[in-house]
Amino acid sequence: MRRNPLVYALTKQIARLVFFFFYKIETRGNLCLQDDGPAIILPKHQYWMDIPLVGLAFQSPLYFIAKKELFRFPLIRNYIASGGGIPVDREKSIRTLDSFKQLILLLKTNEKIVIFPEGTYFRNIVGAGKSRLVRMILKFQKELKQKIPFVPVGIRYGERKGWRRQVTICIGSPLYAERESDAIALTERAMKEIGHLSQIPRQRLEFGVQSPEDEDRELRTNYSPLS
Repeated sequence: MRRNPLVYALTKQIARLVFFFFYKIETRGNLCLQDDGPAIILPKHQYWMDIPLVGLAFQSPLYFIAKKELFRFPLIRNYIASGGGIPVDREKSIRTLDSFKQLILLLKTNEKIVIFPEGTYFRNIVGAGKSRLVRMILKFQKELKQKIPFVPVGIRYGERKGWRRQVTICIGSPLYAERESDAIALTERAMKEIGHLSQIPRQRLEFGVQSPEDEDRELRTNYSPLS
């Protein structure tokens, strides 16, 4: 099911009105994505509010990769799908493949897709990025006959003043890669940028938090540069 423009626009206006009373939202960076090409948007994920906040930050209508559990009930499933949701089954790869085929069709028509690269909530820390979808997208990049921009987005939740909380959405510069084999390096670059934009430290798989100096050293050692 493709996104319903009326449902998307109405939901965005309602979110803008409701969030006005609870959040003071500031957006930094390039809000306008190119209309003549696809894009993958990679935001930080801490709360459920990240989803409507990302939708409010960009002028272009978006699609969102979401876990299949949200599509369990028919009415909710139809609403989420009409608002641009694409279900992904994290346990059964064949269902994920079906959703990926839909994702590729959307990219071919220059749609913008939001993927939360951590896969779930990580509060006050940047989790390890998951590169599977990135790898699959890069595999089909030649078929699209253009480089796909991967846009990192940081979300900073500040202090609450009265009943409103400061939220800053920072949109980074697009990242690019050539080949499917560049997926891990691209994901690492994106997660590093998301950490800087969000002003949140990164998680180390072995020991917890990874400092920016450690990140730079690890990238120079283990990953080849991307174009």
